[in-house]
Amino acid sequence: MNPADTERVVAAVDLGSNSFHMIVARWRAGELIVLDRLKETVRLASGLDARGHLDAAVRERALGCLERFGQRLRELPQAQVRAVGTNTLRQLRAGTRFLDEAEAALGHPVEIIAGREEARLIYLGVAHTLADDGGRRLVIDIGGGSTELIIGERFEPELAESLEMGCVRFTREHFARGRLSRKAFEAARIHAGRELQPMVAEYRARGWQQALGASGTILALDRIVHAAGLEAAPGISRDALEQLRERMIAQGRIRDLNLPDLSEDRQPVIAGGLAVLLGIFEALKIDRLHPSDGALREGVVHDLLGRFRHEDVRARTIHLLRRRFAVDAEHAARVQATLAHLVAAAGEPWGLSEDDAARLDWAAELHEIGLALAHSKYHKHGEYILNWADLPGFSQPEQHELALLVRLHRRALKPKLLNDVRQTRVGVLLRMACLLRLAVVLHRPRSPDPLPLERIEADPGALRLSFAPGWLDRHPLTRADLEAERVEWARHGLELESA
Repeated sequence: MNPADTERVVAAVDLGSNSFHMIVARWRAGELIVLDRLKETVRLASGLDARGHLDAAVRERALGCLERFGQRLRELPQAQVRAVGTNTLRQLRAGTRFLDEAEAALGHPVEIIAGREEARLIYLGVAHTLADDGGRRLVIDIGGGSTELIIGERFEPELAESLEMGCVRFTREHFARGRLSRKAFEAARIHAGRELQPMVAEYRARGWQQALGASGTILALDRIVHAAGLEAAPGISRDALEQLRERMIAQGRIRDLNLPDLSEDRQPVIAGGLAVLLGIFEALKIDRLHPSDGALREGVVHDLLGRFRHEDVRARTIHLLRRRFAVDAEHAARVQATLAHLVAAAGEPWGLSEDDAARLDWAAELHEIGLALAHSKYHKHGEYILNWADLPGFSQPEQHELALLVRLHRRALKPKLLNDVRQTRVGVLLRMACLLRLAVVLHRPRSPDPLPLERIEADPGALRLSFAPGWLDRHPLTRADLEAERVEWARHGLELESA
């Protein structure tokens, strides 16, 4: 890490399905020092209807929370803050204004991350709270709308799954009327078993030396079973959970629950969380689970710090994908080098950020990934691969933008392909695609010879290229390609000049 980064303050915001969390921390001399923590129970999942719309009251509660978080984060640069949305925001209907409102309230962008990326970050957060003993671990995180299960060793996850079951979701589906019956718990157990069934054999075959639980549901259950005298040893056993279930059934209704250390904000969803955890204990044959203080937000902080230390997992993901699909590395490197020069000239006048520059570099590295399937329409094959591959480190919008850049790097530059992109990003992506197309065109001959590009000039609506005298005359195919690009750019209000 650069010496200037040793006192860097970073922040992570976790927009969970049950609670919103924020952590502000400073990295100092190899140690993460927490400066501030905030948590508010929002219950986002309880306000989501079947059409993907948020209830007005929940929406107002969520935005109020983000405004309070935003006051604490107002002075931090955007690069030092990462806000991530999980299961409920993944289900939010496209086109709703909530994300725009959330970003305005927080004062920073909000990324929606896929389930497996959520699992990776949870594991990272837990792993950083433990001794680096090299033992294999099972990490379980029961959120409001989903549950993540990860097996890993040290800081590297080996298996990661995100399942559609959480404390809010299960409470709504199985205890909707607030009744805590044996029949309801049995239905929840069967539901959890069905969700877990496809992954059980692989997880049990891989094995683990220690089972760990993260986040609110498991920490709350740990406190309850110990305070109630159901568990004497550290951690949670299946027997203690089953005894707790019997106590809940005896008390009859959620509103009548009287359990030691059960907080008021956790009471409405604790039955669903218990049902999920019992299902996991049974399916994976877990003997004992130990709670961990690490969770998603800590993982986001460590992932963000890794980017400052040039340990960006996204770059590693791209390099691994290039090798996996046997992309021509030398040709990709030539395109990347020329693109870097174009971005250096056009980046500021065209409003491109450092993240945009990184995304363009990765798109250049993978622009030919579709050739692994077929030459015909390989840009479309590349888009498909990048949209559906598991890309650790990438949020869903980042991954989709990367796929779109690869799709748009050749043939017609179709704005309709950007219809599902947030409006604020459409113009930026079109300009990014133009720069990538230009770099690819200039290296179409696939020659290893240096490109005699002597000068690049840019203003907000134009780019001008100057080549060595006579070079374009000796390369009529490149001249024709540049003319075709000029016409294509003009359709979108951009000028391209070359001489």
